[in-house]
Amino acid sequence: MSNETAISSCKLALACADFLWSQDSMLRSLGLERLSIKPGHARVAMTVLPAMVNGIGITHGGAIFTLAETIAAHCCISYLYPTRLGDRLVATATQIVRSARSGIYDVSVTLENTVIAEFRAHSRVVGGALLPAVQSRTAAESVNQ
Repeated sequence: MSNETAISSCKLALACADFLWSQDSMLRSLGLERLSIKPGHARVAMTVLPAMVNGIGITHGGAIFTLAETIAAHCCISYLYPTRLGDRLVATATQIVRSARSGIYDVSVTLENTVIAEFRAHSRVVGGALLPAVQSRTAAESVNQ
């Protein structure tokens, strides 16, 4: 039995999120805040910074895309409403389906109670482990504390 199967799915989701977060300086540089992580679901917040606003004063689509993006093989986004400097955006990702090596995930990006963008990602599982065996144990132990 691998270390990943020895821990609960909730602890594994947190361990994976911790590992990915520690490895991704781009996400950390945007000031993202993890609100909720559990199997098949995640919520992350981002406050629109001056560097994220385009020449006409609205949030650059690339910043919203980055907030919504999962690790995907293919994805698309529809922008519904503009946002501005200082707005706090929340991305809520939900696993729609995962079978064998493929998955589909939907992400709604909201400002307060208004959906400002909808994002759909298609994932593909690649070979190899995300968490090294020692990392998996350490992350799982830290979740217990």
